[in-house]
Amino acid sequence: MDAFYASVEQASKPSLRGKAVIVGGLGPRGVVATASYEARVFGVHSAMPMSQARRLAPNAAFLVPRFTLYRSVSEQVMELLRALSPLVEPLSLDEAFVDLEAGGSAWDERSARLAGAKLRADIREVTGLTGSVGLAASKMLAKIGSEQAKPDGLVLIEPGTERALLGPLSVRTLPGVGPATGDHLRRAGIHTVDELAEAGEDELVRLLGRAHGHALYAMALARDERPVVAERETKSVSVEDTYDIDIHDRVRVATEVQRLADRCVRRLRGAGLSGRTIVLKVRRYDFSTLTRSETLRGPTDDPAVVREAAARLLDAVDTTGGVRLLGVGVSGLADYTQEDLFAQAAGGNEEDPVHDETEAAPAVEVPTPAERRWPAGHDVRHAVHGHGWVQGSGLGRVTVRFETPDSGPGRVRTFRVDDPALEPADPLPLVSRAPKEGEGVQAGGGAGPADG
Repeated sequence: MDAFYASVEQASKPSLRGKAVIVGGLGPRGVVATASYEARVFGVHSAMPMSQARRLAPNAAFLVPRFTLYRSVSEQVMELLRALSPLVEPLSLDEAFVDLEAGGSAWDERSARLAGAKLRADIREVTGLTGSVGLAASKMLAKIGSEQAKPDGLVLIEPGTERALLGPLSVRTLPGVGPATGDHLRRAGIHTVDELAEAGEDELVRLLGRAHGHALYAMALARDERPVVAERETKSVSVEDTYDIDIHDRVRVATEVQRLADRCVRRLRGAGLSGRTIVLKVRRYDFSTLTRSETLRGPTDDPAVVREAAARLLDAVDTTGGVRLLGVGVSGLADYTQEDLFAQAAGGNEEDPVHDETEAAPAVEVPTPAERRWPAGHDVRHAVHGHGWVQGSGLGRVTVRFETPDSGPGRVRTFRVDDPALEPADPLPLVSRAPKEGEGVQAGGGAGPADG
């Protein structure tokens, strides 16, 4: 998919179509998750510190991710891929490998082009967004083809042309060549894939080690025998939050863990699953990361059971000095729930009764309006004005633009953060059709400079 998170936001928010949109963490430690093509004109790219992105594109819309909506759109796209073949290997929410031959969708160049063109048309019809397709005889080359096709295109790499295509490309184009390996090769005078192949397998093994050297030499010769591996069964469900400012207060840490436990259970139930092993993840002020786990007697999707297990795990972790990330997960998944878990919820602390501090922490409750956070870009609903999204908040005020995916650009209004008529809301689905001519939905097509 093309600039996926940003494209979803543009399709969801009419006032942002054709504008520079940057999605990511907005705090001091935030990084860019995705930038729209309009924002990329200013040099903004993923993984860039958000502070740098603000300097480069100060007039862009800066939004906090809405993963619930992104997952929903991703699943629509994955369903289209699964209609092409039983062998679909997702890499992320917005990218996957598909074995077209296994599904009988393609057997030569012409049928492959037709399958790719139909897929792109179907994606646009179902989601209103655009995706780019790379067609080739191997996963590595299909990936390279999809990158060359961006935005909103299709590239087929014909068998027999692979070496000529790869030769002049940077070594960083190949899978497994990150910044560190790229710098190591550059110091050895190797910049392109042709130079990688010319160096020879023995030299690459000497430079990079046996496994990495063998693999890169094969890829330099356009050899990639990796099969497309069908989507694996979900092994765990987890949620985590990174905090802009380290949390030092132990009661606040405990409260955050309980909140994360509830979110994790909601996701667990949404997938129709339960689990036996509760996992707590804590990243401390010094970037050290600790994980603790507890296995229950049977699978559960009871939020009280998960909260209490997470609280017991937290008791075993020293949070002195501050916490910058917390996560709660459930593994050992099953598609049923152990009914008799009352003892786990009510008496699970019998073997280790010292839990006064955590038990004294307040349970997660629905926050009052004054306590609610209003993340930029997230959905709200007003009793009078209807559905909208947060443009920004601060100094006791929250500014909302009222519009929906199938409306025109909406009006902006400002409210007190404790206005009882204003409530957080779930995202609305995207328009399930291709945009009409003149609507200007920008989901990855050729973008010019943003007008702010």
